[in-house]
Amino acid sequence: MKILFTGGGTGGHFYPIVAVIEALEEVIKKEKVIEPKLYYLGTEEFDARALYDHNVQFEKIYAGKRRNYFSILNFFDFFKTGYGILGALSKIYSIYPDVVFSKGGYVSFPVLFAARFFKIPVIIHESDTVPGRVNLWASKFAKRIAISWPDAAQYFPKDKVAWTGNPVRKGIIAPLKFGAHEYLKLNANTPTILILGGSQGSKRINETILSILPELLEKYQIIHQTGVVNFTEVTGIANTILKDNPNASRYKPFNYLNDLGTEMAAGASNLVISRAGSSIFEIACWGIPSIIIPIPEAISRDQTQNALAYTRTGSCIMIEEKNLAPHILKGEIDRLLSNPTDLQNMALNAHRFAKKDAAEKIAKAILDIALEHEK
Repeated sequence: MKILFTGGGTGGHFYPIVAVIEALEEVIKKEKVIEPKLYYLGTEEFDARALYDHNVQFEKIYAGKRRNYFSILNFFDFFKTGYGILGALSKIYSIYPDVVFSKGGYVSFPVLFAARFFKIPVIIHESDTVPGRVNLWASKFAKRIAISWPDAAQYFPKDKVAWTGNPVRKGIIAPLKFGAHEYLKLNANTPTILILGGSQGSKRINETILSILPELLEKYQIIHQTGVVNFTEVTGIANTILKDNPNASRYKPFNYLNDLGTEMAAGASNLVISRAGSSIFEIACWGIPSIIIPIPEAISRDQTQNALAYTRTGSCIMIEEKNLAPHILKGEIDRLLSNPTDLQNMALNAHRFAKKDAAEKIAKAILDIALEHEK
């Protein structure tokens, strides 16, 4: 039995695939099925160690991106997509998987095209409230469609779609409270804010936090995931701002948080500030109130709708980036952290929204279809 995964270009696509692979391993052990051969087709490995740890074979393909704005790169990427389709046809023919699981995105298009050509069963997962172009197209021939948001169901055939939630990896699905403050060198009696900017970090959020950093540290501790690219700049500015500041030790910047660091940071935090990508589902699993700042619609049409949908659950408040003035952000932080009742209600709503069995549900569907196709 062979199972092939594709999709992505970002951590928001890639790591839910890893979560599904983790769940698939558990389901296979539980049901005593012969271990399948796993493949991941993408433009890059993204996290080679994660693939290696789960014995997933990486195969490189090419894919062109279609941007929502004018760019000369759209012209060149048209030809890249054509080349990617030819490559995907060759690789799919040589592997001939029993099922393809796709997270969508431009990277998945050549693979899904090839899977359709060879009549290989496809399962797709949509992370956003408004589906992307590739998943809308693939929904016409996919056997099963999993969605993270109930709002997305209206875009897909009713007999194929299921609201599973978004898969979250085992390593970060639950916060570690015991020992978290000691691990991060934090004071257990001081409220803590966790700032997440997505896999690449967020320059705009970083700049806003830095502009009010001394004022925030008078009351709070901050765990700041800056993004690898931004780390040197952010820490350099922070060191200048906080020179001789008695509260400087309350600021904990990280370029990247590994699984243990993420669990500990979640365990120590009272409030999360985040973009509106897949981190929303991690925050919901943690049951932590949040301030969600979506990437503007001109850049990412999905995040604003995701943030609005999560706001409607009562789990967070949303600040649009155009309104992200330092005093507004600080005002909302102060308001929330001074109101225990609101925080408790938001935490309860986050727990209600979370679907911690998403990866397992999808893994079972993948295995069922793979076994059926293998016969």
